[in-house]
Amino acid sequence: MEPGDRQAVAIVGSRQATPYGLRVTDALARELSALGFTIVSGFARGIDAAAHHAALASGGRTVAVLGCGLDVDYPSGHASLRAEIAGSGAVLTEFAPGTAPFATNFPRRNRIISGLALGVVVVEASEDSGSLITARLALEQGREVFAVPGPIDAPTSRGPHGLLKQGAKLVETVDDIVEELLPQLETMRTPLSQDSMVTGAGKRRSFAPKPPDLSSEEQVVLRVIGREPSHLDDLTEQSHLPAAEVARILLGLELKALVHQLPGQQYCLKKR
Repeated sequence: MEPGDRQAVAIVGSRQATPYGLRVTDALARELSALGFTIVSGFARGIDAAAHHAALASGGRTVAVLGCGLDVDYPSGHASLRAEIAGSGAVLTEFAPGTAPFATNFPRRNRIISGLALGVVVVEASEDSGSLITARLALEQGREVFAVPGPIDAPTSRGPHGLLKQGAKLVETVDDIVEELLPQLETMRTPLSQDSMVTGAGKRRSFAPKPPDLSSEEQVVLRVIGREPSHLDDLTEQSHLPAAEVARILLGLELKALVHQLPGQQYCLKKR
């Protein structure tokens, strides 16, 4: 585990995932990874595996929490995925070597998934899904709970829709997740010196990149933002970039504590 893994989001859901659920999971995990979040999940088939794969494909970090011993091949056929995760994140378990994947292990395992993350995103889950246990544990631990809506006639939509009725944050895009987590990210930065953290080896790890570390597109957008608020449409026109790209870049700059978003799609430079 690395210090930056404190900036993590858990994505969990059904083992019997639909093409829709897999597509949504892939998009969310890739975009969160691109913004610097570690993706946490339970290494099960379906949504969990899709979240791990997407984080790895985008070059991000991912953490798998097992419901068995580290030396137990479960689910079968996931050995190569486990090796990839170990190389770009971590594979964790509280169970001793040789512990079989008993059904009672997984609800117990779920508290670690939620505990490692700032928030839990549920993508497709039946009414008796273990993902709902993870969501309940997240609430008990003071974590944010998010749910992705689905077709009203699909059994795998009942879990997320039930969470939404109980007050979970509805997720349509990655923005819905990040906006809810921004206050926690700001709090996390406070005791860490302004722009970096120290790893166990004593090397400094960038946490809030300065402008020279930004991509060329991010620097373009940053140059057209002033101390006074500007509307998204004006920033799009001045940067000569597509509107969707500018919105994505602004979200990243906000996450990096360089830009402040105001009501009405207004943005300004963050005061230092």
